[in-house]
Amino acid sequence: RVGILGATGYAALELIKILLRHPAAEITVLTSRLEEQPHVSEVHPQLAGRLDLGLEQFDLESLAGRVDVVFSCLPHAASAEVVRQLVDAGVTVIDFSADYRLDDIDVYQRWYEVEHPDPGRVGKVPYGLPELYREQIRGAPLVANPGCYPTSAILPLAPLLSAGLISASDIVVDSKSGVSGAGRTPRLGTLYPECNESISAYGVGAHRHTPEMNQLLSAAAGSGVEVIFTPHLVPMNRGILTTIYAPLAGDASEQELIDALKAAYEAEPFVHVVKDLPATSHVSGTNHCHLTARRVGGRAVLVSCLDNLVKGAAGQAVQNMNIMCGFSESEGLNQLAIYP
Repeated sequence: RVGILGATGYAALELIKILLRHPAAEITVLTSRLEEQPHVSEVHPQLAGRLDLGLEQFDLESLAGRVDVVFSCLPHAASAEVVRQLVDAGVTVIDFSADYRLDDIDVYQRWYEVEHPDPGRVGKVPYGLPELYREQIRGAPLVANPGCYPTSAILPLAPLLSAGLISASDIVVDSKSGVSGAGRTPRLGTLYPECNESISAYGVGAHRHTPEMNQLLSAAAGSGVEVIFTPHLVPMNRGILTTIYAPLAGDASEQELIDALKAAYEAEPFVHVVKDLPATSHVSGTNHCHLTARRVGGRAVLVSCLDNLVKGAAGQAVQNMNIMCGFSESEGLNQLAIYP
């Protein structure tokens, strides 16, 4: 029995779509902070005739007896406030916010500019990237679902840092994301006339996913890593393409870089090392990440792509649920790319 908190957004809709084809999941509760309580099909017309539930306000006593697993799609700080109550009540939770991703509460409060509502759990919650932390995720009561940009950067970088093939310094992460990554709340920069036929950088040196990348990559490298991260908004609905420039630590060939990535992910169902340069259309609507490597001079150039709403959010969350609950890891996640 599954509940979804904050069920009005794009990631929540993607989550509902995945869970409706998951044979072991039954969606029983959808919440929203809206004062009214519309039927879910009024908020997501795609669900007409597919899910007969109304949105409701969060109430712990009412909700706890009707769910086994909860996905929290609430924003930072607001999420931890209710996640704390749910976990204390014995409910398994996958949190989409950044509230439990960072291990250092001072770093969290500096980047997110709020006091953490559940400081006692900070640094104790598994990071929900199964390819690196599957055993910590298994059976955990709470998992921090990764950010979409960090997933696209950590997957290609972590194995090469662990193998000592690239330097831990001077790593540049350049990412392009579809507009759905900005969420469903209207903003000037994501209005159609503002973003169509245009590409723009934002959050240069200040994007909140930066400390998440640094933390996880430092763990992989065994030493401090501080990436230069620049995200860009591109005029497409979904998808992330990340290009990474990392100095080589030695004289590794291009084939050695690719072989290291293949060795890391050869048994993984959702990460694929490809020969050609990947494109977002190859993974659109799927929980898959495609990545590859090139050597250019003294640098490794890594390219990865994923769907920001699936492997970058809802699909990865269901992958985590499958591991936490003992289901087949791929259950509900075998969708092929939806493009063209």
